[in-house]
Amino acid sequence: MTVLDRRAARVLLVDAAGRTLLLHGGDPARPGRRWWFTPGGGLDAGESPAEGAARELFEETGLRVDPAELGEPVWREVAEFSYRERQYRQDQDFFLLRVSSWQVDTAGMDDEEQQTITEHRWWSAPEIEASDEQIFPSSLAGLLRAAGER
Repeated sequence: MTVLDRRAARVLLVDAAGRTLLLHGGDPARPGRRWWFTPGGGLDAGESPAEGAARELFEETGLRVDPAELGEPVWREVAEFSYRERQYRQDQDFFLLRVSSWQVDTAGMDDEEQQTITEHRWWSAPEIEASDEQIFPSSLAGLLRAAGER
C-alpha cells in the first residue's frame, strides 16, 4: 500500500477561558465515523508552516492572522491516517494562538472542508479528558495545560 507523505500545520486556538476550538467532521469514504480536531491542514506548494496554518485558520474559522503572529510551533507530531481510501503520513506543526473570544465563520471553507466539517465547539482540557469521543491530537489536553502555563 502506498503511503502519501505530506506536511501540515494546525492551530491551537485558545480563548480567554483557556478553551480550544475543535472542529467536528469525518471522512466521506467512511460515513458515520466522526472525530474532533484542531483547525489546520496540508500545506500548499511553497507555503511555510506558519503561512499554511494562517490560511487554514481563516478558511475554517474566518479568523485572519498574519503568519508572523503565530510565532514558532509549540509542538510537532507525525500522524498516520486514511482519508478517502488513501493512506497518509502527515508531519504536522502546531501553533498556539490566543484570542479573547471568536465567533466562527465558515464562509471561507472550500468544497472539501464543507463536505467533511460539520460543526465546531470550544473545549476545556477537563472536557477533553472526560470525553469518550475521538479527539486529535490524542495529547491535546496536556498541550492545553502546558499552554496555560506559558
